[in-house]
Amino acid sequence: MKKITILALHLGYGGIENAITTLANTLVLKYDVEILSVYRLYNEPIYKLDDKIKVSYISNIKPNKNEMIYYLKKKNFSMFFKGLSKSIKTGFVKYVKTPLVLRKLNTDVIITTREVHNFLVSKFVSKNIKKIAWEHNHHNNRKKYVNNLVRSCKNMDNLVLVSNELAEYYKNYLGNKVVYIPNSLDKIPNKVSKLSEKNIVAIGRLSKEKGFDDLLRLFKKISVKYPDWKLNIVGDGMEKNNLLNLASELKLGDKVIFHGYQNKDYINNLLLESSIYVMTSHTESFGLVLIEAMSYGIACVSYTSAQGANEIIDDGVNGYLIKNRNEQEMILKIESLIESEKLRVKLGKNARLKSKNYSSNNVLNKWQRLINKRK
Repeated sequence: MKKITILALHLGYGGIENAITTLANTLVLKYDVEILSVYRLYNEPIYKLDDKIKVSYISNIKPNKNEMIYYLKKKNFSMFFKGLSKSIKTGFVKYVKTPLVLRKLNTDVIITTREVHNFLVSKFVSKNIKKIAWEHNHHNNRKKYVNNLVRSCKNMDNLVLVSNELAEYYKNYLGNKVVYIPNSLDKIPNKVSKLSEKNIVAIGRLSKEKGFDDLLRLFKKISVKYPDWKLNIVGDGMEKNNLLNLASELKLGDKVIFHGYQNKDYINNLLLESSIYVMTSHTESFGLVLIEAMSYGIACVSYTSAQGANEIIDDGVNGYLIKNRNEQEMILKIESLIESEKLRVKLGKNARLKSKNYSSNNVLNKWQRLINKRK
């Protein structure tokens, strides 16, 4: 049985970490799977892993990059300098300790999830080991980002992209090295939402690129007309306090509920009690949360700026795509779903059907073909 090693930055909260967990749980059906995590943020991985998956940590240090950026922005230099020693230790782990571990790595295939790891794996992992880079972020036409990623993959065997659009884009640079494999669902749920509860839901990291501030503003307008509907936001992040303050300024009161970070069971139960999913991201390479919502028979409404949504949502069939971040159009589409349970059911059924394209079996077959292909 081949051994697969997935190199992760950490196993805390995050879209990439969720995808790593799902992939590991899928691959373990056919392979011996290990996750090698550079940092250990929590005693146990946040997302549930199959018991057969081995998890190893290179260090127990928790990186403080976000905090250091925050202190600089706030000009809190005393806290910034207090964190410098930890930052130095973090850098030591990334650029010294990790290469030492990679040199001794005994595996058949290694899958990386960060550009910096592509460089390290290319340089320090044995030439006999198959090296697969796995990219989750959208380039957003940032030439520097594209050039860095392409350079990092120069000595990798393959680059896996989670959207077909991104795969076609990077083929211009890396040719046949590029492979399109979407992320997958853990499982297709047995139950679906009844679509009768007056709940709108949105899930994601509370960061600027997710556009939750825009979501609060447009929901304010919706709530004036439909005061009995509630907005549920699941996630945490650097923008949490700003969003809480904005919700207060908008006088949304108990009409918006911030659930914080929650586990899969909690989220799944919330999806069962929700009727509409809304995504207002400025950028999104894939959008696994859309597939998860659709698997519960929930129609999704998203701005096209969340690029991954454009491949998942079929406009007018299983949800709606809103061009140019047109707030008024977004409100109209959400209100059409609020007003018609019949429409929610129609689009929801199609959404459920679409989600089955992303079953773990379908995605496993694609990974198997890549892993078993000779170098």
